[in-house]
Amino acid sequence: MGARLHCVDEGRGEAVVLVHAIGCDHRMWDSLAASLRPSLRVLRVDLRGHGASPAPAGEYSLDELAEDVKAVLDARGIERAHWVGLSLGGMIGQAFAIAWPQRLGRLVLANTTSSYGAEGPQLWQARAKAVREGGMAAIAEVVMGRYFSDAFREREPGIVERIRQRVLTTPPQGYIGCCAAIRDLDFTRDLVRIHARTLVIAGEKDAGTPPAMSEEIVRHIPGARLVVIAGAAHLSAVEMADEFNLLVRDFLVSP
Repeated sequence: MGARLHCVDEGRGEAVVLVHAIGCDHRMWDSLAASLRPSLRVLRVDLRGHGASPAPAGEYSLDELAEDVKAVLDARGIERAHWVGLSLGGMIGQAFAIAWPQRLGRLVLANTTSSYGAEGPQLWQARAKAVREGGMAAIAEVVMGRYFSDAFREREPGIVERIRQRVLTTPPQGYIGCCAAIRDLDFTRDLVRIHARTLVIAGEKDAGTPPAMSEEIVRHIPGARLVVIAGAAHLSAVEMADEFNLLVRDFLVSP
C-alpha cells in the first residue's frame, strides 16, 4: 500500500519534483528550490520513512517509493513533471522513468548508481543491521564522512551538523525500509529504456557513488550527459550548492 507523502509545493510553471537522499528530507533542497521557484513549480517530497511522511512497517521497494511520488503528482493533477533525484532519489527516479516514461519530462540523476554490484546486498543489509541494533546514532558519523568532503566538514560545521541531526531524527524503521529498497537496486540493463533528456551529476570525491557509477549510467541512457563537480562528495547539492543549482536550472529551463 502506498504512503501519503508530505510535500512542499511552491512556484508556478512546469512541475519539477525534487527527491532527497536517504536520511534527509525535503529541506535538503532548500537552496535548489529557491533557485528554481522563479521559473518552475517545485515539489519537494519527504520520502516514506523520512521527515513528515509516515514510516510504514516492513521493507520498501524502489517501485513502491516511485509510486508514492506518482501519487503526489496524481493528487495535484500533474500529468508530467521533471525529476531531480540525488542518491536514493536518483534510484527512485530511474524506477519512475522506466515505469511511467510518459509522466516524465527531463531527468537529473545526481550522486547515484544503477547498481552496487555483487557486494551491494551485503553492504545495505549491514547498514540496516547497524541501525536495527544501535539506532541512527550507530551510523551518523560514518554517513557524515561519506556525505561531505573533509574540507567542507572543516569549513561548514554548522551545515554538517544540521544534516547530521536530520539523519539522527530519521525514524529507524523508515531508514531500514529504504535500505531494503537500495539493497535490491539493479537497473543497469533497463536504463536503455529511458528516453527522457537526462543530466547525470557526480561528485569528484564521492566515495559512496563514485564517478565511475555515473559513467555507467551515461553509457546506458541514450543521449545522457555527465558533469563531475570538482571537490564534491556525496551530497553535492549541499556541498557545492551554487554550482549544482546552476547546472540543474540551466538544464531544466533551456530549450
